This record gives sequence, structure tokens and C-alpha cells, in this order.
Amino acid sequence: MLADQVGVRSDQVTGRTWGEKGKTPVVRRSGNRFSVNAMSAISTKGRMHFMVFTESFTAEVMCRFLDRLAGHFDHKVHLVVDGHSAHRSRKVRAWLAADPDTVELHFLPTYSPELNPDELVNADLKHSLPRQHRARDQAELAAETHRFFRRRRRQPHIVRGYFGGPHARYVLDENLMSF
Repeated sequence: MLADQVGVRSDQVTGRTWGEKGKTPVVRRSGNRFSVNAMSAISTKGRMHFMVFTESFTAEVMCRFLDRLAGHFDHKVHLVVDGHSAHRSRKVRAWLAADPDTVELHFLPTYSPELNPDELVNADLKHSLPRQHRARDQAELAAETHRFFRRRRRQPHIVRGYFGGPHARYVLDENLMSF
């Protein structure tokens, strides 16, 4: 499985607008800024696991995600992640060492997000958020984010499609860790 975290902000620019020729269009907003974060893991078989949270992404959050992920499998999970400091933290290493038969982390090369198909999940999430109606508060944004992930989890053909990009095909070619 490949995993990544993403942040979604209330003031994210999505969609298009129009304006009179020669006049810059103005999009009115409340000025209220809030965000939610999510962590997801996908497999070439179309499985998706996720967690939406409002706090910052830390080692504690990563351990919570690993707990939840390990609970879904009766065998060892090989999880490919980027080099985020939370992934390499002492707390996560201690969690992994406490039960080495549940999850094993593998790290992508530095500065290579194109090698992680889960980055396409993040792009899909940001593209799929409603354009006409913006979330009014953090709870509404979290609910919209949660809805997106639940919908994608029921669409394994789309999850498998994230692996079809030119830089991610390596996963399909040598798929030794597919669950």
C-alpha cells in the first residue's frame, strides 16, 4: 500500500470565474480560514483506507493511522510513505518496533512525489470539493472531505486508476506487496 497525507484549506482556489473585459473578477468570501487534514493509503487492488482529522499531522496522528490500518488486516502490511518527519519520528519507530508483525514502512526517495500514486488521490480530493458551495466551517469541510473518501472507497476502479500514471506504473510492474 502507498500512503500520503493532505491538507485542505477553506480558502483553496478551485474552479473558474468570469468578469467583464478589462475588469478583474472579485470572488467574495467570508475571510474565515480553517483547514482539515487527511491521511490515506491505497493498494493496486483498489482498496483505500483513510482518516480525516483537524489537528496537525504529527507522529501521534501517524500512530493512530497505523493502529487503524493494522486493524483491517490479518497479515503484515507493507506501507510505502514519503520522508515526512512524522513518518521517521522516534514515536513511530517505537510503534513499529512494539509489534513488528503488523506494519512495515518503506520510504520513497527524497523529493519524488510523482512516484506516489496517493498524491493523485490528494489532487482528486481538491478537484472534487464543491465549487459552488464552500464550507462555512471546519466541521462542514471535514464532512465534505470524509464524503469524498467514502465515495472513492466504494469505487475501486478509480482507486486502481491512480496507479496508471506514467511515473506510478512501476508499482504495477513489480507488484510484490499488493493487498
